[in-house]
Amino acid sequence: SQGEAKRLGLVGWVQNTSHGTVQGQMQGPADRVRELQEWLRKVGSPQSRISRAEFTNEKKIVALEHTDFQILK
Repeated sequence: SQGEAKRLGLVGWVQNTSHGTVQGQMQGPADRVRELQEWLRKVGSPQSRISRAEFTNEKKIVALEHTDFQILK
């Protein structure tokens, strides 16, 4: 997802959880965010198995709060 997010020009972060899920935050133009959401729903990382994708707390922002897209450990 990091490579796809960067390709789309998005910033934010993702992190694996101890529950076998992934959480994160993405910021950028709404159409690009939607594109990454669709990619996360249908494709995902090579080692991933997607059973459900849920996106919450969507809001408009006036400025990006991140400078890159990172995988947090």
